[in-house]
Amino acid sequence: MTATGQRSAMIPTLVPDWSAGRRIGALITLRAGGVSRGDFGIAGGGEGGLNLGVHCGDDAALVQINRARLREQLPSEPFWLRQVHGTTVHYCGAPPAPGEPEVTADAAVTDVPGVVLAVLTADCLPVLLADAGRAVVGIAHAGWRGLAGGVIEQTITRMLQRGARREGIVAHLGPAIGQGAFEVGEDVVAAFNGDADADARECFKQGAAPGKWQADLYALARVRLARAGVTEISGGTHCTHGEPARFYSYRRDAMTGRMGSFIWIQ
Repeated sequence: MTATGQRSAMIPTLVPDWSAGRRIGALITLRAGGVSRGDFGIAGGGEGGLNLGVHCGDDAALVQINRARLREQLPSEPFWLRQVHGTTVHYCGAPPAPGEPEVTADAAVTDVPGVVLAVLTADCLPVLLADAGRAVVGIAHAGWRGLAGGVIEQTITRMLQRGARREGIVAHLGPAIGQGAFEVGEDVVAAFNGDADADARECFKQGAAPGKWQADLYALARVRLARAGVTEISGGTHCTHGEPARFYSYRRDAMTGRMGSFIWIQ
């Protein structure tokens, strides 16, 4: 993943380094580049945070300024979702109308050029999916609940219904919490340890305390993607918890902002 945004007028972002090609646009925001402050500001609490989440406690007016700044780098208004750690996938056939309420879903797909799909994260895993040849894209908000519930598989299924080819889909894993910082209990291990998830146990390491495990979201996503027929997978190298200057992290700070991941067809 390569950093962009060297010009003063541009918000700093990450751009996936993948084989989707120029037909597919995508970017991921960082912590800096906006006007939020305090818990939602840059590391240390200073003004300059690019919090894009409207449901995490930030001043709503500042969030709208942040979103307006980001909008200048996108082809249209993003289709914002109200995320609930579920597996619902929404088809976006047009940019949202002014004042249109958020749709409750944790993933989205489109085959319409210029429609911008979006998910917000602050430790959960953003998964970007594209079949450039058939011009179909998808995006998923994948925390452990979504991964265990099949949000990636559901997103791919909706892409196939819109004309994508399973063999044509490539994936990029955006910034998420790393295994060393993500301690979970036996309930999370059990959620992945059914007959269909024989490989998932390898994605957990025994924690320091009895009954505690270190979960690897990136590895769990790769298992699910491979099972769904997606073999070209990039990204998965950051830890939001361990890079406070670059990323918000709910596990690290509790009261914090949200980064955005975005994908569209040029």
